[in-house]
Amino acid sequence: FFLLSVTSTVEDKSSPCSKFQERRFWSAVKLLSNVLLWDGIVQEDTVRDLGLSKLLNRYLLLNLLNTPPGPDNIEKCSKVVACLPERWFQDLKSGSTLHELLNFCQHLLQ
Repeated sequence: FFLLSVTSTVEDKSSPCSKFQERRFWSAVKLLSNVLLWDGIVQEDTVRDLGLSKLLNRYLLLNLLNTPPGPDNIEKCSKVVACLPERWFQDLKSGSTLHELLNFCQHLLQ
């Protein structure tokens, strides 16, 4: 019963819990954007670790996985992609991605 109540509360977009989760997600996206702006100033490994390994894979992806497929999920994924520096992808082979983005890519494919 408790799990059912929590799930229905989060799925109800007007619930305080759902609104909190949305604010938390968009704040984390803003933080991701700001962290990735340090690319080229701070060592790339440090920026990728903080932005992708820690922020994207630990916090943002969890929210994305719990967002039902549809326009909301697409908007969230698009905003995350817009934060990523293009130069990180210039030397990659076609069909490949950064190691830290594998889980995010799997989500996009689903």
